[in-house]
Amino acid sequence: MEKKLYRSKTDQKIAGVCAGLAKYINIDVTIVRLIWAIVGVCAVGTGIIAYLICALIIPEEPAQIEG
Repeated sequence: MEKKLYRSKTDQKIAGVCAGLAKYINIDVTIVRLIWAIVGVCAVGTGIIAYLICALIIPEEPAQIEG
């Protein structure tokens, strides 16, 4: 099965980028959020701009078909 990066629909705080990235690399979402927040503060807003770009580019995960 091919591994794809998606924004999370279920575990999101803003746009689901951090949760999707955490799921893709198989680590805890809190770690990804902390790293992103530190980069956003230390790199004078670069993390915020990167987050917005990711939110626009990374597709939202497809709906789960139950049946």
